[in-house]
Amino acid sequence: MSDELKHECGIAHIRLLKPLDFYKKKYGSAFYGINKMYLLMEKQHNRGQDGAGFASIKLDVDPGKKFISRIRSIEKQPIQDVFSKINNRINSDLKDNPSLAEDTIKLKDTVPYIAESLLGHVRYGTFGGNSVENVQPLLRQNNWKHRNLILAGNFNMTNVAELFNNLIELGQHPKEYSDTITIMEKIGHYLDDAVRKMYKELKKEGHSKMQCSKLISDRLDISRVLKKSSKNWDGGYVMGGLLGHGDSFVMRDPAGIRPAFYYKDEEVVVVASERPAIQNAFNIDLNKIKELDPGCAIIIKNKGQVQIKKIKKETELKACSFERIYFSRGNDADIYAERKKLGKLIMPKVLEEIKYDIKNTVFSYIPNTAETSFFGMADSIEEFLNQRKTEAIIKNKNLSEEKIIDILSERPRIEKIAVKDVKLRTFITEDNSRDDLVEHVYDVTYGVIKPKDSLVIIDDSIVRGTTLKKSILKMLDRLSPVKIVVVSSAPQVRYPDCYGIDMANLDSLIAFKATLELLKDNGKSELLKEIYAKCKEQVNLPDKEIQNYVKDIYNMFTADQISDKIGKILSVHVKNAKVKIIYQSIENLHEACPLHTGDWYFTGNYPTPGGNRVVNNAFINFYEGNKKRAY
Repeated sequence: MSDELKHECGIAHIRLLKPLDFYKKKYGSAFYGINKMYLLMEKQHNRGQDGAGFASIKLDVDPGKKFISRIRSIEKQPIQDVFSKINNRINSDLKDNPSLAEDTIKLKDTVPYIAESLLGHVRYGTFGGNSVENVQPLLRQNNWKHRNLILAGNFNMTNVAELFNNLIELGQHPKEYSDTITIMEKIGHYLDDAVRKMYKELKKEGHSKMQCSKLISDRLDISRVLKKSSKNWDGGYVMGGLLGHGDSFVMRDPAGIRPAFYYKDEEVVVVASERPAIQNAFNIDLNKIKELDPGCAIIIKNKGQVQIKKIKKETELKACSFERIYFSRGNDADIYAERKKLGKLIMPKVLEEIKYDIKNTVFSYIPNTAETSFFGMADSIEEFLNQRKTEAIIKNKNLSEEKIIDILSERPRIEKIAVKDVKLRTFITEDNSRDDLVEHVYDVTYGVIKPKDSLVIIDDSIVRGTTLKKSILKMLDRLSPVKIVVVSSAPQVRYPDCYGIDMANLDSLIAFKATLELLKDNGKSELLKEIYAKCKEQVNLPDKEIQNYVKDIYNMFTADQISDKIGKILSVHVKNAKVKIIYQSIENLHEACPLHTGDWYFTGNYPTPGGNRVVNNAFINFYEGNKKRAY
């Protein structure tokens, strides 16, 4: 994606099911869990570059010994910073006491981070500041082991105000107004409540206080705690948690908006946001990795029993299609095939735009994440050419050998046209100077484009269009093509996202800007006032009763009309070439990604009631000139 679009986070959970000595003997290291966590987090580095955190809980530790460790970082390379500090601490302790290396029991008792239950998190700062306090995992501490809670997630809640007020009604005084804090405190409240009730019941049964503590560890029902805690949650989420006595869980939202995968055998349980991360880190067959069902939690008890529990009733499946288009790593087998198909399905429209003139067209892609969809486009061009060659030869029986060779020699002209200069930073904030620097963020390849050529270039998605307008199109125009066709493998992004992607405002979306221009051109701007009035009327309604009236704006025009207007807006600095913008259709998106039907940012069909409130608030903010977030 040529626009900088920050997006949702990633989590990783590892639970070792054997004593540390087992891994030392089999794999040569008692640091097996830490090493694998490092791999899981690095393999999900694409999901978060603003911060990283790691936490661990040691099982069966004697009183008086530290059993919880946590470390977080917001350094430039946060994952490496976290594990560098862990490694330095471990090496320091081993240097002071070399005998620890051969005694895994003492090693575990003495050295932090070496534990059986591990939780990792990589973060994009989609909300609030980027101080280390915003980095997960978060920690809720208590002298009772069972009430210690470590939490990390990939989520956004649409109803933070409601959840915050729920805590106040419970008598709490939340330290911060954020969905992360409110979720942790909500789980913590019902965890405290469950422990208190069990303690009273066990005391009535005649158990001593020390016996009660052990029995609570064994009997605590995490699924009940999660059911009560998540009752009013509205959002997309995968939530991972560690409890001080050794239980752990990962829970997924009932619409399956955010992804979660798991693998388990007799040695380990591992959960992550992306399937290839598990596959590569543990070198296991793809078919052995399972997707966590929506509304379910995988729960690992302190003694290692693994359960899949239904926490919330599954709603209509709306798994995020942007995961397939852009966010998840493309080395997942299914995602790779889907991205290729996205490129292939849009090709007929591209061929029509260039009037099927393959000879005088150069095909390329930008940025590197669009490479896979470009491969699908290239396959489609080859298929088209092969069909055209076959027809040409069959229809003309008397072709000379020279002519046949000429027909067969035609190939698509595939080139690397634009390359991002990752070293270039726009350090000057004064507008004119900064725009001049932005223009040079991409370098182009000279000597490839001929005077009669068209240039087709594919992107994952055109969201804001800022980089296209200020840099890419201006640079491509210097190559002097007759036409520049920019292809988006995703449909037009028309609505804000509130489930993990940093798209909170309507007026930052190029499709919305283009539609406003069309309304103005057609003398229909009064429609904005009407929709604003409808949105204001809904402010105090329950989420379930709110409708998305912003759809009415887009319904005034066809997708092609909006695309053409986007092309005019983005090409304002282009002096020579004609510019055409082509977007993927919703129908093609669903054909390419049939199991990931979440498309609310394209269609406005939000998977939870809170989504309509968000788009409602976003339009009110736009109309009133308010730049605050819609959720």
